[in-house]
Order: sequence, then C-alpha cells, then structure tokens
Amino acid sequence: MAFKPTASVRMLKPDPRYNDLVLSKFINCVMERGQKSSAQRIIYDAFDIIESKLAKETSPEAPKAAIEVFQKAIENVKPFVEVRSKRVGGANYQVPIQVNRKRQQALAFRWIITGARAEKGRPMANKIADELYAAAKGEGKAMATRDQTHRMADANKAFAHFA
Repeated sequence: MAFKPTASVRMLKPDPRYNDLVLSKFINCVMERGQKSSAQRIIYDAFDIIESKLAKETSPEAPKAAIEVFQKAIENVKPFVEVRSKRVGGANYQVPIQVNRKRQQALAFRWIITGARAEKGRPMANKIADELYAAAKGEGKAMATRDQTHRMADANKAFAHFA
C-alpha cells in the first residue's frame, strides 16, 4: 500500500525567514494553544542567540549559520533503532526495531523540545538555543535520550528475531 500524505504534510508551508519545511514543522511542534506567532518568535530569537554564539566560535569546521546548527542538531538526535514491546507466549519482550524517517524526525523534535522545557527559570528561546547548540555538538539532554534509546536497543538485540 502506497504512502498517502496527510493534510498536514500537503498543507505545510515553509517558514517565512529561512524558507525551510523542516523548520516550519519544528515551529509547529513548539507551538502551544495555537499561538504560532509566539512559537515563531521563540524559534527566531533562539536562532539569533545561536548566531551570536557562532560569531564567537573560532573553530574552522563550525557551522556558519543558525539554520546549519539546527539541521546538524536534528541529524545528531535522530535515533536509528528503538525498542518496542512485543508479547510472545505470555511474556513481554523489548524488541529492537529500525525507526522510519518520519518517526526519527518526530522523536528528534520531541526530545529537543522536552529537553528545553525541562529547564526552569529562563526564557524558552534561550533554552531551545542551548539545546540545539548542544545537540549540534553531540551533547545535551536530547542526545542523552538518544544514546539511552540506542543502549536499550543494543542490550535487547537478543530479542531481535521476534520482530
């Protein structure tokens, strides 16, 4: 059966500043109670904070723009495998399975936003900027969640034949 895109995929418009569909989807995931302009302001303020951090960066292989940091962070956080519970003969097993691209992106978004929201007492733009910047470097709460997911899948690879 062929994949039929949902209305959200067909109707998604690129974001106004960077003309990027993935960033537009991320803005929608940050949005709460339908306040899209607030979510856009948070993300664009976070990108401005990342730009100021990049201006201080001296490393030659460092990204040049905030959108590159965002893309690198998403790529770093995407999980390749996860565990799913499967019932076999009265016992539940944690079976490692590969993650498709849409779910990889959704999990990456969720983990970055959750990691940012877990911090208290600072503006959301600062928290998202820090989480994206850390994820681009391979650090932060979102990367810890990804590594934990991969470790769990690796520990349960003996049950992979149940998939």
